Parts: sequence; C-alpha cells; structure tokens
Amino acid sequence: MRLEFLLTSLVVAASPGTGVLVTLGAGLSRGARAALVAAFGCTLGIVPHMAAAATGLAALLHASAIAFAALKYAGVAYLLFMAVATLRDGGGLSAAPETAPRRDRDVVLSAVLVNLLNPKLSIFFLAFLPQFIGAAEPAPLARMLELSLAFMAITFAVFALYGLLAAGAKRRVAASPAILAWLRRGFAAAFLGLGLRLAATER
Repeated sequence: MRLEFLLTSLVVAASPGTGVLVTLGAGLSRGARAALVAAFGCTLGIVPHMAAAATGLAALLHASAIAFAALKYAGVAYLLFMAVATLRDGGGLSAAPETAPRRDRDVVLSAVLVNLLNPKLSIFFLAFLPQFIGAAEPAPLARMLELSLAFMAITFAVFALYGLLAAGAKRRVAASPAILAWLRRGFAAAFLGLGLRLAATER
C-alpha cells in the first residue's frame, strides 16, 4: 500500500471535524469506553460513503445538484441540532452523573449520523481513492475495498486516540464547572461553524 495514501488518510482523519468533536465530547463527558464507542460509530459512518462510491451513488451526488443539496442541508440541520444540544444542560458535555446512561447503541447511532449526513465524504471517496487504483488494476473493486478498510482503520485509531486523551482529562474538567461551561460553548460554536461551512460548500 502506497505511503502517500497512508499519509494523506492520516491527515484527513486527524483534521478537526464533526467526528473528532463527537469523540472528544464522549471522552470528556463519559470517559474512555464512551470515547471508543463514539470512535467506532464515526468510523462505521464511513461505510455508506464507501458503498456509495463503489456503486456509483457518489457520482450521482457529484452530478445532481438536487441530490447533493438535499443531503448537504440534512447534514447542516443535524449539526445545528448538535450545537443546540451541546449548549443545553443535558446535552453533549456534562459533569453530572447520568441517571440513565446512554446505551452504546445510541452513541453509535448518533456518531454514524454525523458522518452519514456529510456528502463531502462520498465525494472524497469518489475523487481520492481512484487516484491510488491503477488503470491496469485487475480487480479495482477489491483494491478499492482494501484502501477503504485501511482508511477506516486509520480513522478509528486517530479518533480513539483523541477520545482517550480527552477521557484522561475528564476528572480535571468535571471538577471545574467554568472549564466545562467554556468547553460546552466551544463545542457548540465548532458544530455551528462546521454546519455553516458545510452549507457553503459546492459540489
């Protein structure tokens, strides 16, 4: 597997985005286990985009302004919802013990939605992966699957590292309501900014 692909995948995965924010928030508020579950969910959210690229749906998103806009604005709406939920007392980041801890299934579903409603991921798979599949490749779909799985493994490793580092700071954050309040505002602003950036993106 080419070093350029691995390095580019690492840069893409490590760049701040919604997946990173969700994993950091899980680690800060609910600890290492929640962070790993969130990292898994965000990584799982890549699968539909991988499938879309393999079946040609990503090309449809790239060609159809209506299809792209529909998915884009659904993603924008969800990011704005995340921003509002993070600002609420019971949302995103909270130092208070949970009376009804979130089930792993709910954490995974929320994390999957974050990546699922991002049309740029499908375009990424459509534009990025083919560059590493030669024209003479005897089994292009198998090669694409191999590269996609490598990208997912890198994504999970990076997100898990972010989440575990955040979980390590959980006790200090929980002991300071002021830090928690500023983090909540910062995360809400980040979700809002990502939503606005997604709204401004073109095909």
